[in-house]
Amino acid sequence: MYRPKSTVEQWRIFQAVVDSGGYAQAAETLSKSQSSLNHAVAKLQQGLGVALLEVKGRKAYLTPEGEVFLRRSRKLTQDMKDLELLADVLASGWEPILRIVVEASLPRQPLYHALADFAGRSRGCRIHLVEAQPTGCQAVVSKQAADLVFACRAFTGITSLPLATTVYVPVCAPEHPLAQLEEVTAHELEPELELILADGNEQEEGWERAEQRWIINHLHDTLSLLRRGIGFAWLPLEVVAPLIDSGLLTQLPMANQALRKRFTHLILPRATPPGPAASLLLTMIRHHYSDHEGSLPAS
Repeated sequence: MYRPKSTVEQWRIFQAVVDSGGYAQAAETLSKSQSSLNHAVAKLQQGLGVALLEVKGRKAYLTPEGEVFLRRSRKLTQDMKDLELLADVLASGWEPILRIVVEASLPRQPLYHALADFAGRSRGCRIHLVEAQPTGCQAVVSKQAADLVFACRAFTGITSLPLATTVYVPVCAPEHPLAQLEEVTAHELEPELELILADGNEQEEGWERAEQRWIINHLHDTLSLLRRGIGFAWLPLEVVAPLIDSGLLTQLPMANQALRKRFTHLILPRATPPGPAASLLLTMIRHHYSDHEGSLPAS
């Protein structure tokens, strides 16, 4: 069985001697006797079988081998410090993991901005970000299997916050026959192939649907098929706007400027109140969704 030949304290003393320029200076910095420092470094070198320092006059100098070990030892002591800080963080109730589920059809730029802010203040909290279909979100909520769920619908008896309104527009490839029309009515959409970003059980909140339907699980697949001239789809305007501007997709000129809207609800499935990490992230999410809503043009 492997047995360490050194201790973290020995490496800490070794670093202090190097950083202070000698044993006497390091002894003063660490509030230890010079002889104890000499003994610790000597024992470290003896255990490794490698000379790390050489003393010239009153100063200690790194050997070439010592330079290599110094770099590696700094990571070791920093990792130890991080471990102990993590213990303090977890003891204070800070969550080690936050699980976030987002419904596939919802845009999520404000969430990304919130996560970017959270990253710098996460204190070691890990994020699990998962995309799901509507029934998947419902299952997660019923099982309380996530900390935060972004969905198009609220759930009875479950805490939810309305975050934003998303405008959906019909789009297709520029060469699609629908794109050649000066005006498109719901009647003209009925016989066309519609790509639906859902799982087949979702009723799309009463939206009228075309007779031909393909159910697509991921936004990326929907966009890829559309760009190849396959069908049309109702997608979030903020998602498809860059593709429309670049000419890769065309927004269909609907009669009476017919648009569809969905709300983004932030669901808190847990029966217990959110912990400190989740509460911090919630504050950031509400801030960014509020800013995002205010920056969108009126539809």
